Amino acid sequence: MKLNINIDTGAKEPEITITTARVTEDVSRVVDFVSRLDDAPTIISGIREDKVELLAPEVIVRIYAEDSKVFVKTEKGTYQIRLRLYEVEERLDNSKFVRISNSEIVNLKKVKSLDLSFVGTVCMELTNGEVSYVSRRYVSKIKRVLGL
Repeated sequence: MKLNINIDTGAKEPEITITTARVTEDVSRVVDFVSRLDDAPTIISGIREDKVELLAPEVIVRIYAEDSKVFVKTEKGTYQIRLRLYEVEERLDNSKFVRISNSEIVNLKKVKSLDLSFVGTVCMELTNGEVSYVSRRYVSKIKRVLGL
């Protein structure tokens, strides 16, 4: 991919133009990244002990569904949220958060290690000591995201 920057002192605001023969995954990722620049930081409200707390994405370790409810796990504890898992996935930066199963999303910055010794599965150890398993359906996506 080639990058060109043109300085125009008369420009009112930055303008981005992408020239490509076809839309590839890399082009889509660039468009997604640029379109998120103007968005306000995503804050998720979590409920714990009848109190609502605002959770910044960087404190989230994992988000999971259990018993038809969605929970956010942080280093400080577990919070229930009123969003569906797919709604949370749409709000979060897909370069930092990745779905590992139909019922779980993890923060890649909070992954401590990966165990690839199980056939067809990946075991993730998270920074809070918990272990999560990547379902077979998502293994190839995880390997691609992590460059394995």
